[in-house]
Amino acid sequence: MTQAPATPRATRRRHDREIVALAVPAFGALVAEPLFVMADSAIVGHLGTAQLAGLGVASALLTTAVSVFVFLAYATTAAVARRVGAGDLPAAIRQGMDGIWLAVLIGAAVIAAVLPLAPAIVDLFGASSTAAPYATTYLRISALGIPAMLVVLASTGVLRGLQDTRTPLYVAVAGFIANAALNAVLVYVAGLGIAGSAWGTVIAQCGMAAVYLTVVVRGARRHGASLRPDVTGIRASAQAGVPLLVRTLSLRAILMIATAVAARLGDADIAAHQIILSLWSLLAFALDAIAIAGQAIIGRYLGAGDTDGARAACRRMVEWGIAVGVVLGALVVLTRPLFLPLFTSDSSVTDTALPALLIVALSQPISGIVFVLDGVLMGAGDGPYLAGAMLLTLAVFTPVALLVPTLGGGLTALWAAMALMMTVRLLTLWLRARSGRWLVTGATR
Repeated sequence: MTQAPATPRATRRRHDREIVALAVPAFGALVAEPLFVMADSAIVGHLGTAQLAGLGVASALLTTAVSVFVFLAYATTAAVARRVGAGDLPAAIRQGMDGIWLAVLIGAAVIAAVLPLAPAIVDLFGASSTAAPYATTYLRISALGIPAMLVVLASTGVLRGLQDTRTPLYVAVAGFIANAALNAVLVYVAGLGIAGSAWGTVIAQCGMAAVYLTVVVRGARRHGASLRPDVTGIRASAQAGVPLLVRTLSLRAILMIATAVAARLGDADIAAHQIILSLWSLLAFALDAIAIAGQAIIGRYLGAGDTDGARAACRRMVEWGIAVGVVLGALVVLTRPLFLPLFTSDSSVTDTALPALLIVALSQPISGIVFVLDGVLMGAGDGPYLAGAMLLTLAVFTPVALLVPTLGGGLTALWAAMALMMTVRLLTLWLRARSGRWLVTGATR
């Protein structure tokens, strides 16, 4: 008996279940990541202002260094998901192992660069003479954990590609708890000061990497996948990651330019900008969770040769992105009176932030579509287009943002430029999604 085709409503419900099952745990894992730095700050802050300032410089450098290599997660997710869709689990895990080996190699190179150059890097970022020694100490010790951090990124990509976002959530939560406990013991009980905080973070990251590797190795042995490094596979992983690296660097450049412009506007403006940027980053976690689901789902559909399924999933995820963006925008508007006093009691900062926050709220539905389509195209392995689109966005944003101090409008004008940046991203991603050129099927792109 021939099975009746699924109705549109049934198809939407199936997509909804997949999106929720992947996005909700992914959101939890994303939120847990910045808690590492918050825990370190809370513990080190009681040692003194100089120590906290040193931690601020070093953690900013480490966060930037690790975020630059986030392609280890994104590219691995897409590649593994394609193999899963093609029904070849051994090859999927083998692909993931290539990404993990690439993470180890990059991590070793970063350690080799950071250890001797740590004092110079700290000075370059303007640390004071009192904070610089603490920043250097923390940076040198924490750098030892960078390979583990990158292995965590790549392993997270493997599990996401295997349609598993729950394990990364459990590992992230356990890692946060271990990090906080180790920091407290090593800083205060062992009396190691800021060095204890750095060692606590290194140990926690190594523990997380060990758990991930255990899960991946078990999967490899179960499916007969080789664990040995494969030069061809590692090279392919690196080549897939280069366009995403360009995309990430372009986005980081946009954020750095925005902060530099805000600093030129005055103390109240830069203070308000930092508050808004922290909120913007928090909102991004919710939208990025849907994007992560998109990477895994789209890669699987294309690996299975199902372009109709990929199109339908993309359409449904865009609807989710719009809906979540509307809800987040409304929450920003409604909670403004409660949100701002958490960060400042200075009325000049509050008055500066309020109109800029309205722009952030209004642009959330745009952000929702952008994040989703970004994830869809990553899942399709469309990295070169994403790199070119982000370079174009950077080229449009930069002159507009740099003109803000000259033309006036203050922080509101700067965040209008940020909204313009998101609109340019929307246009470039929508045109690509509509063209269908990203619908390349097969176990590999």
